[in-house]
Amino acid sequence: MPFIQGSLATYWGKEHSPVAVIIRLIIPVVLAFVYFFSTFLVLPFQESLILGGLMLIYYVPPAGKESIIPIGIGLGIPWWIMAISLALLDILTSLFMILNFSIALRIPVLGPWISRFLASGDNFMETHPWISKWSVLGVALFVLLPLQGTGGVGATLVGIITGLSPPKILLAIGCGAMAECLVFALGSEIIWQLIMDNLLLGLGTAALAISGLILIYILIRRWQPGIRE
Repeated sequence: MPFIQGSLATYWGKEHSPVAVIIRLIIPVVLAFVYFFSTFLVLPFQESLILGGLMLIYYVPPAGKESIIPIGIGLGIPWWIMAISLALLDILTSLFMILNFSIALRIPVLGPWISRFLASGDNFMETHPWISKWSVLGVALFVLLPLQGTGGVGATLVGIITGLSPPKILLAIGCGAMAECLVFALGSEIIWQLIMDNLLLGLGTAALAISGLILIYILIRRWQPGIRE
């Protein structure tokens, strides 16, 4: 794993005491629960439970922002809460990776995938030179890509091979995830309003939006062949 050797190797390869490991493991989880329970202060009980369920489903492939956000808004959750919630999940996932990188490497399925991704770092950067060139902005733009693998885990790995420090990785993912979630949330809110006002117009707009996303997906896959799910 050449990209964690060098100036950042001290951080990513550092061993921690058992107590520190436990604290690092629970910090992202505790923050997620604190956020979830705080939603009961601004949402009805039933909607908060729905939001919690959608936040869990977000971690089950192939669920993503493009599907979870419209569903949440359709079920009555305000668009801005959906945007904040999923962006926060990406940030907390990245935080978990940063705090528990050595543990993540030992997780079945995920660990081998991380190892393969880092081992192919040279090839990845050759096909995505703009990411390292633009540094934090480059990783943020990577998060914006509507592809599997551009969420908290994948973007953290891209930040590592780009040579970003942990705070810069979190900054990039936070900016990129929030921008992407706002696009999906505002777009979904508009489409749902159109459906409520004019069913045919709303469904037509939704069909155009889905077609546009599929087209963007295909173009990005052809333009950036190095991205893999």
